[in-house]
Amino acid sequence: MSAPALRFSVDGAPVEAKAGQTIIEACDDAGIYIPRLCYRADLPPGGQCRLCTCKVNGRYAAACVTPVTPAIAVENDTPELRAERNTIVEMLFVEGNHPCPFCEKSGNCDLQAMAYRFGLSATELTYQFPNRDIDATHPEIFLDRNTCILCGLCIRASRSADGKAVFGFENRGARTQLTVNSPDGLAGTDIATADRAAAVCPVGCIVVKGTGYETPYGERPYDRQPIGADIEAQRHPSAERKDADV
Repeated sequence: MSAPALRFSVDGAPVEAKAGQTIIEACDDAGIYIPRLCYRADLPPGGQCRLCTCKVNGRYAAACVTPVTPAIAVENDTPELRAERNTIVEMLFVEGNHPCPFCEKSGNCDLQAMAYRFGLSATELTYQFPNRDIDATHPEIFLDRNTCILCGLCIRASRSADGKAVFGFENRGARTQLTVNSPDGLAGTDIATADRAAAVCPVGCIVVKGTGYETPYGERPYDRQPIGADIEAQRHPSAERKDADV
């Protein structure tokens, strides 16, 4: 016999969750989009980017690692949270070097798409212009740390999906950067183009060589619809009616 559904609310709308689901999992099933950069449903959650932070019963919590409990009240789409998420995205842009107009991932970059979703076309923050290494030693995979947002997706994918430990973080604070498990760079690792870690990067940091611009600009995923539109397309009619009444 299946466990009864857990009921809670998101911005006043009723939502049902399966036992053991996190807030972001339940909201995805209900067609409610919670912004995220470091979360993939097929990988263990990391809670690095904090973009999915909501208020749960008035207290901040990362939706990707917070389990649903009965009757909790979740705030997701509020002016306060939108402003804080906007600031996070701004900081990610100024703390890296993002050549969006000619980046291979333009139109398929989660960070760029998130900026469009939030209406962010410029920043008032000071660009840091960090000096970051590029690793082109591997014959098939290119690593450009300039666009890395330290989401940790490649680390979790390499360990949990590929059974390897190619990637990791080194240093702390503002000096934190992506590293690999070989002193010879990416060429000295056992990463392969078929690995999940080679395909999971949400920005232009990890790119398989020889595959650039296969899909023309204008035909890429986020050229056609905003990030999160696929989740919102599943929105339950009952939730939409509740929103209309609030």
